[in-house]
Amino acid sequence: MPAPIDCSWRDVFPAVTTQFRKDQSLDLEATQRHIEVLLKSGVSGLVMLGSLGENLALEPAEKHQVVAAALEVAKGKVPVVSGVIETSTAAACRYARDMEALGAQGLMVLPAMVYRADARETMTHYRTVAKSTGLGIICYNNPLAYTVDITPAMFAQLADVPNFVAIKESSGDVRRITDLRNLVGDRYKLFCGVDDLALESVTLGIDGWIAGMGLAFPEENQRFWELALAGKHAEALAIYRWFTPLLHLDTPVKFVQYIKLAIQCVGLGSEWVRAPRLTLAGEERKRILGIIEAGIAARPQLPPKPRKPATSVKPVKPVKR
Repeated sequence: MPAPIDCSWRDVFPAVTTQFRKDQSLDLEATQRHIEVLLKSGVSGLVMLGSLGENLALEPAEKHQVVAAALEVAKGKVPVVSGVIETSTAAACRYARDMEALGAQGLMVLPAMVYRADARETMTHYRTVAKSTGLGIICYNNPLAYTVDITPAMFAQLADVPNFVAIKESSGDVRRITDLRNLVGDRYKLFCGVDDLALESVTLGIDGWIAGMGLAFPEENQRFWELALAGKHAEALAIYRWFTPLLHLDTPVKFVQYIKLAIQCVGLGSEWVRAPRLTLAGEERKRILGIIEAGIAARPQLPPKPRKPATSVKPVKPVKR
């Protein structure tokens, strides 16, 4: 079984929102300000234009602007990974090549949207996209949202593709983590993709977390992760219990609106989304605000954070083709 590309990706990679103005135009400056806060909190990478980044609601030129803005702020300190969410394999390949030319350090590839592909079609899509680029790829598995399930057996078959370096596991079944480890060992870096399974995933040996609600609470999110990874269970659990009602907001259909509202409540951005999404209204807005405001009011005092030397992102060597 070949080794993957040398991508030392692990720890917290937040799935960054795309900030808009009230008229739904891009607010790149607000997006960059939010990224600066995330970097200051200690994140290890940035995932732009995933589901939380409202990828499918953006025009191709806008996607390029968002990733370029992230690269400008990151300055090579952490890898910038772009979501690849297209309706055809050809479009996904074009976008992957564009992101490599732009300077992104990696991709997070989803199955082709709209069509519910079978296993053979799904693996062909992933293999074809991988051949179009030398960048390292996070394979995003979220059958609940996107209907296509990439099973551990399928990942075992895909293990011969060198630039598949990681899996974002969002099936909602933490047993998948152990099944993957048993079947393919450490072939892939495994990332938790469901906020309210983060502690359970750490216990089972996850490598990283593509976080959502941590966008609104970056310091708490990062400190919880570090404590959990260090085996300081009691301290991590105390934060997790406070955090869990907020983390539950990562899984409903309107998770983008919920998380963006939380970001607005803590002063790190705005709630504006792009249609067909609409901002929350009525009783739903009142209910979600109640959860967010209760979380803000009960924010825990964090244990002291040990100092560590600053590091820069290790260059990723593209696959030669």
